[in-house]
Amino acid sequence: MTTVIVNATVVTGDAGRTVRHDAGIAISGDRVTAVGPTDEVRQAYPDAEVVDGRGKAVFPGLVNCHTHLLATGDRGILEDFGFPTRLTFPVSARSLLSAEERQTLAVLGVLESIRSGVTCLLEISSNVAGYAADLAATGLRLILSENINDVDESRLRQGEFHFDDGRADAGLQRSAELVESWHGKHDGRVHCFLAPHAPETCSPYLLRRTREMAEQYGIGYTIHLSQSREEIEAVMRVRGVSPTHYLFANDFLGPDLVAAHCRYVDSAEIALLGQCEVKITNNAAIAARRGAAAPVRELQAAGCVIGMGSDNMAEDMVEVMRAGLFLERVRRNDEVYPQPEDVLEWATVGGARALGMEDITGSLEVGKKADLFVVDLLRPHLVPSLRAVSSFVHNGQPADITSVMVDGEWVMRDGRVLTIDEEDVVRRAEAAGHAVWSRLLERYPNVPFPINIPPPIV
Repeated sequence: MTTVIVNATVVTGDAGRTVRHDAGIAISGDRVTAVGPTDEVRQAYPDAEVVDGRGKAVFPGLVNCHTHLLATGDRGILEDFGFPTRLTFPVSARSLLSAEERQTLAVLGVLESIRSGVTCLLEISSNVAGYAADLAATGLRLILSENINDVDESRLRQGEFHFDDGRADAGLQRSAELVESWHGKHDGRVHCFLAPHAPETCSPYLLRRTREMAEQYGIGYTIHLSQSREEIEAVMRVRGVSPTHYLFANDFLGPDLVAAHCRYVDSAEIALLGQCEVKITNNAAIAARRGAAAPVRELQAAGCVIGMGSDNMAEDMVEVMRAGLFLERVRRNDEVYPQPEDVLEWATVGGARALGMEDITGSLEVGKKADLFVVDLLRPHLVPSLRAVSSFVHNGQPADITSVMVDGEWVMRDGRVLTIDEEDVVRRAEAAGHAVWSRLLERYPNVPFPINIPPPIV
């Protein structure tokens, strides 16, 4: 079956950043098979299903290189109390979720992702295998990773850093089971990474074993790096060097590593990350909420590939792109860098490169997977349509996205998500979020909490 979208603006995302007007794009099976003038594409595929793209733009699907889908249950609270949070509960609300609530909130995150043009995401969570099947059923391209560490978390709360090889081995075993169960499944639409949590919570033993296991399986691996000043202080106190140098000393840095955040790296660390060809995910929206910004231009100039991610509480990658544009211009006091095309590249082919998928996704080129989204350009905030990429990065909204395709299959068509019962998921997620935070407050009634939790809306 071939589908041809015609009369559209096609943002190819190729190396030349080509934008074609009055263009067509043909999708046969799961691949892009033609991009060119509408008449030529239609003539080449006379029997194809024709989708009229008049007034629409077709973009390569967005690639979210770093997210925690279960954090959708924390939104409205954890954005506003610092990081690490100033709330003093001994456990997180997330740790009290039931299996059903975890599945619901994870699918809620995917629902928001699809509606914001995401076609691929890297999910990092503990016990992700418990809802992997629910994620796979949404039709999204996925990289699943088990969040592991080997620090004694009970002693960590007292400022003590004690590490346990048994805990490390158990986490690595869970990771291996996830990889062996899910990597390459659904015709290659689901992949796996390894995900030790962060430098302050991972011993040299765990770091080295992780890289060895990643090389054994032939997969990538990811870690949070330089995400808070507390992390830097802890690693300096325990290891005597910066977090980046600690990873380097334990042979952890390399071209298959995706390092998330990198907000507080200095010039020596930037040079080291570039020398080791580490990939960076710039999680701009959550960084802005936390009053921070990664030195993106310096990291890129050093040789790092830049991707983008949503991280916590929100899965809107349209917002992430805009935050990335604004943050970097403010950080550098620069009126012209980055350009919208730079940011779109980070969020598409840059992300694909970071995840080792640049050969199959990230741009709309013949032979690549048909991962794309369609934008209605005839919206008051997007006209005149003089420069589609700039208009969408500066002013676009998820509501402007009408359709999303992954692997040649529509997961959203004409504003309707086809792979998720949206009304049911939203209703259950509203109940789950209220229930888990109420549960936390009931368990710890003496912990100060500045919010009155209202009853759920539905």
